[in-house]
Amino acid sequence: MLKNPIPKVTNQLQHRAIGIINGKFTPINSEELNRGFLIDNKDEKIETVILGKALSLLKKHIDLKKSYYWIVYPKNKNTQSLHLQVAGIWDPYQLNDFPNNSSKTNFSKLLEELDLKDNYFSVRGELVFVNTQKKEIVIKICPVIKSKNLKNKNFKLVIKGELSLELLHSFVSLDINRDGNSLKLIKYEVVEKNLSKNN
Repeated sequence: MLKNPIPKVTNQLQHRAIGIINGKFTPINSEELNRGFLIDNKDEKIETVILGKALSLLKKHIDLKKSYYWIVYPKNKNTQSLHLQVAGIWDPYQLNDFPNNSSKTNFSKLLEELDLKDNYFSVRGELVFVNTQKKEIVIKICPVIKSKNLKNKNFKLVIKGELSLELLHSFVSLDINRDGNSLKLIKYEVVEKNLSKNN
């Protein structure tokens, strides 16, 4: 059974921002393994933090000289600066119940079977801002808060792309592609129009 790095949505109005990137993780220094850069196959660097659950995986299983598929949460302040939080590592062989002799299988083909590809992000949330001149949109994401930790509070993502002003305050599901430090809209679906009127 191939584990999908980006699970199917369980609730129609489920907020999320999650993606998958192939690259090497380089820590800032050996004392601080949880902070550093993800360097993709084009040698582009993205500032990255490893979250707790993934940190133990990193220490036990990860060879820092190798590339892996990282499951990440994106954050940004603008379309030029992307910051990633690593939530997990997608390795169908080491970390899933997959027969080891299949290590010749092409990971990108496996991703395609799941309708995914390198640098793909799934973003779901409320469209709160449209800048028609800059061709940018802002999506507000309200994660389900499981802990009382305030770090889980709402955040906004700035995405390159165009959506109609009429869709403001609608809940949208976006397919996004990472290009360098930018997140670019590939396609979108309106899940529910004008949320604010319903609340």
